[in-house]
Amino acid sequence: MTSSYSFRAGLWLYPGEAGWHFVTVPPDVAEDIREQGTAFRKAFGSVKVTAEISGHTWQTSVFPDSKSGSFLLPVKKDVRAAAHVSAGDEVDVRLTVLGDG
Repeated sequence: MTSSYSFRAGLWLYPGEAGWHFVTVPPDVAEDIREQGTAFRKAFGSVKVTAEISGHTWQTSVFPDSKSGSFLLPVKKDVRAAAHVSAGDEVDVRLTVLGDG
């Protein structure tokens, strides 16, 4: 079974030198991913997904975040550049949980 989710959330920059950008998955979506994605969990509790922002799609994983109790979606530089988004922007996200292991 493939589960897909659409939501709007803020893009933010993790403090530090690495420059990682993330979107925090909304709590209701995170709970569903937690329930539906249990069989597909990987290292560190990550769940493989296909993500889309502004028509730009990539495969990645969402990672559990103990601080927020949710999952974090990393948004790589080439996607941010192609979508013309940066930290502080609200973005429309579509996530599809990949159940192929």
